[in-house]
Amino acid sequence: MNDQREPSLDELGKWEIQVRKGGLGLAVLAVLWPEKLYGLEILRRLHSQAGMSIPEGTIYPLLSRMKAEGLVDSEWVEADAGHPRKYYRLTAPGRGRVREMAQSWRAFATGLERLLAPLEGASK
Repeated sequence: MNDQREPSLDELGKWEIQVRKGGLGLAVLAVLWPEKLYGLEILRRLHSQAGMSIPEGTIYPLLSRMKAEGLVDSEWVEADAGHPRKYYRLTAPGRGRVREMAQSWRAFATGLERLLAPLEGASK
């Protein structure tokens, strides 16, 4: 039996969450490429530059894992006003990893774009 039903919004939402999870590590490493940033700045850049709205509760465990893997390093910096901030920066291995991940992502995206090309202009 061939199931031709449209996927529900809930199913689509679950798929989108998985896609975002898969790209989040690359996005965080990429946003740290040019300079060190503190957690809230990382979230703001992800939102402003990539349209990614990530909860604070998601980013800090990810940064902690990346630190444990030696991809990022962190340091506390006193702020002129307010509390100290923990800044994150890429390590040399982190720079290598983001290059590898970007190459893999681009190859995957290019292949997927080829598969999706026939859908352009296709009606429902």
